[in-house]
Amino acid sequence: MAEEGHRVTLNVYDLSQGLARQLSSSFLGKAIEGIWHTGIAVYGNEYYFGGGIQHCPAGTTQYGVPLRVVELGVTHVPKDVFEMYLQEISPRYTAEAYSLLTHNCNNFSNEVAQFLVGATIPEYILNLPNEVMSSPMGALVLPMIQNLEATMRSGGVPRVPQFSPSTVSPSHTASATTVKASGSTNSSTSSDVNSKTGAEPQKSSSPNVVVGDPLGDARGKVQDEIIKEFSAIMATGTMRASEAAALATKRVMQKYGHTAVSQS
Repeated sequence: MAEEGHRVTLNVYDLSQGLARQLSSSFLGKAIEGIWHTGIAVYGNEYYFGGGIQHCPAGTTQYGVPLRVVELGVTHVPKDVFEMYLQEISPRYTAEAYSLLTHNCNNFSNEVAQFLVGATIPEYILNLPNEVMSSPMGALVLPMIQNLEATMRSGGVPRVPQFSPSTVSPSHTASATTVKASGSTNSSTSSDVNSKTGAEPQKSSSPNVVVGDPLGDARGKVQDEIIKEFSAIMATGTMRASEAAALATKRVMQKYGHTAVSQS
């Protein structure tokens, strides 16, 4: 008897919660719609990569409601065969192996989608790291990328906005099952996943100046000024975080673009 077909969808979340769309043009010099996190929904669960391969009942992940759901097709792969497949690939998807730029949740979703239905996930999701790093201001966002990476390695959800390098990881209430390389599964909160992995910051020599970067050596100062400006605006209590972040970035970027600004 043929195996019953199972619907496969891609749940897409914006980790920036709208900030990327508002700030990217002025901050990076090009429009970025979102900072994408994805998970594969199938067999009543959602499977994703952060602090290892994890899964939760569909609709209950700590990322909230998907911004969009992409239909990938129908799979006839039995669930037990899929779970064996996850065990096989789990050594390549450990918390230590996570890289926001080169080996992330979207790479995992893409590989799983090909296994289940022979399809890839949308290119705009896979190409996001290249889009960011090829921008004139790409090197400026490296500290924020490193913070995001540390949070995702621990299985957490980044706080928004991600301007300060001293961002504290939020507490996690949702529990997820992590697929272990040994072949067993362990149901735990994300704080239990390889606590040793979040400690080692990447060695960062001073970033190279990007060719054509209008700020040159002032990039670090720009980031500090955006943080201060954002904090000052938020202290007034008159704006939401997304509005304050957009205004702070605009003011500082106009200043360094030598545009006359007369804002109080």
